[in-house]
Amino acid sequence: QVQLVESGGGLVQAGGSLRLSCAASGRTFSVYGMGWFRQAPGKEREFVAAISWSGTSTYYADSVKGRFTISRDNAKNTVYLQMNSLKPEDTAVYYCAAGPVFGTTHDIKQYDNWGQGTQVTVSS
Repeated sequence: QVQLVESGGGLVQAGGSLRLSCAASGRTFSVYGMGWFRQAPGKEREFVAAISWSGTSTYYADSVKGRFTISRDNAKNTVYLQMNSLKPEDTAVYYCAAGPVFGTTHDIKQYDNWGQGTQVTVSS
């Protein structure tokens, strides 16, 4: 098991930026594929971005491509989500997830470790 703790959420105006962090502890972080998901009120949890265990492969939802960047630092057991050009529709609780994923995947079922989430609110 890997324990995940997200941070960096908050309130920002449209067009602004935020950087989310996800600190991992427990089993060896570097062997896990990592992902970011989000859930808005009344909606299902949806995929945002994923990164392979080595950090060499990334994958994004079309809705965030070109605006968000996922990265990881295995020496610090941390994965990041840099969010630029934020829009009101990006408002959601953002979750970090880890799973025994070989590459990258948007499949929520492949992730078996989840953080508690951090709120991101984008005002218009």
